Amino acid sequence: MHSVWEWVEREAVSVEAAVGAWAATLGVPCRSEIDARECPATFVRRVPISMARRFRVIPVRGERGIEMVVCDVEGYTFGDVVGRMLGEPLCYSVAPPSVIDSAINAGYQQQRGGANQLIESLEDSPELERLRSLVHRVDLLDVMGRAPVIQLVNMILFDAVQSGASDVHIQPYEDALVVRFRIDGILFDQFTIPKGTQEEMVSRIKVLGRMNIAEKRLPQDGRASVQVGDRQVDLRIASLPTSFGERVVIRLLEKSGRLLTLGELGMPEDRMTEFRRLIHLEHGLILVTGPTGAGKSTTLYAALQEINAKDRNILTIEDPIEYQLEGISQTQVSVKKGLTFASGLRSVLRQDPDIIMVGEIRDEETAEMAIQSALTGHLVFSTLHTNDAASAVTRLLDLGIEPYLVASSLRGVLAQRLVRRICRECRRPTLVDSRAWKQLGATGSEKTRQMAYRGEGCSECRRTGYRGRIGLFELMVCGEEIRGLIQRGADASRIRTAAQEHGMRLLREDGIAKIAAGWTTIEEVLRVAGTDEEER
Repeated sequence: MHSVWEWVEREAVSVEAAVGAWAATLGVPCRSEIDARECPATFVRRVPISMARRFRVIPVRGERGIEMVVCDVEGYTFGDVVGRMLGEPLCYSVAPPSVIDSAINAGYQQQRGGANQLIESLEDSPELERLRSLVHRVDLLDVMGRAPVIQLVNMILFDAVQSGASDVHIQPYEDALVVRFRIDGILFDQFTIPKGTQEEMVSRIKVLGRMNIAEKRLPQDGRASVQVGDRQVDLRIASLPTSFGERVVIRLLEKSGRLLTLGELGMPEDRMTEFRRLIHLEHGLILVTGPTGAGKSTTLYAALQEINAKDRNILTIEDPIEYQLEGISQTQVSVKKGLTFASGLRSVLRQDPDIIMVGEIRDEETAEMAIQSALTGHLVFSTLHTNDAASAVTRLLDLGIEPYLVASSLRGVLAQRLVRRICRECRRPTLVDSRAWKQLGATGSEKTRQMAYRGEGCSECRRTGYRGRIGLFELMVCGEEIRGLIQRGADASRIRTAAQEHGMRLLREDGIAKIAAGWTTIEEVLRVAGTDEEER
């Protein structure tokens, strides 16, 4: 913090008064907000973000030409240097430090395309500079003065964060290194990098994740934190030896991202009402099922946020902890240290919990502990990897749990998938072959429906026609009949049929409703929920 602002804080002077006095002294206007989109690209390219932050300056184009926004004398002096560099006359204005800081972060986040330019320059580079170690948290916006490979890794990660990618794949081939992004659940080839940079790039990523760069024959795991402006992103890094060198996958977890609420998941109103009733029960086991990447954790976090209250003691056991939940105690599984889901759950029960969330039921011991907890007055949330809601029952039985215990403890199962949303910018109505509806198992008037929607592809959706995702949901509530079937050891098909007779709608049926509403396409629902024939 600059000395003038230290004085402002110490003397308890309001920021508005200090900014007004400083503007009056200089004879320049005050600003309460800054549009970072008006920041000249030359400034972003040539001035390191560390300098812009240090002097708290940012230029913007306006009616008076280039306007240098500052907050103190140091920034005013540095502004003259920037003006000479830009080669244009400047005028000045004053804004509070927090406004300038936010504008700097937003302005530098707009830089795009740097990775491709750097990759091209590496083609002809005679030798690459050696890697330098960095502090634990790397600022991806501060790339100036870095070695080329460090710049390249930072820019790739920056592009991934800006694109909303969940994973970055560094995949070696015989003659090239391909970088792929997983966006909205789909992998896209993003960059092709010269083979000669493979060793340096993989080593750089391993240094970032505090992994052993000398060990290339065994898989390794690492983690790191990076910063993009005021956004903090956790990286989970995994390397795997292959025939063409080490392959690396980086999972991106944005810690500062806003968690979704139950109402934002896309759950139909009737299922939302029933699910809310379930999560407010005093005890019992509630499961969320689906494959990896189906959004199970997001749903559980949304449920925990909804029922979080000061008079409830909520504890979680997770692997990994994806988001920090205020007011909830979260524990990270550590197999190396002997802390598994089962042992962690045993310890959590000694903490007088009201509600427990177990990240995943993977084995018989964890399943037994979760069910015993549900039977002894606790509300327990967990996840399973099953294709639909009814299969969760048979999965528990396969793990060795007695049918009467499952029937007594299980209150409901929510199966879910994620489908890509049609881009709202390029969405257009389209004709649909009625056979496609039949393939989904549509009934009645749905079979002859001729119109649906499709994204044509635009710059907002990377020409894919899709932007963002929405959930498909199948909620099975365990009433008396379902519990009776479980206790008699009925198979998943009989349980599913009984649940449908009591109002359960299948994933595919929810998909049909979302197609008709213009949220997604037939191809997306078929991709994640399959066809009616496949189920039979």
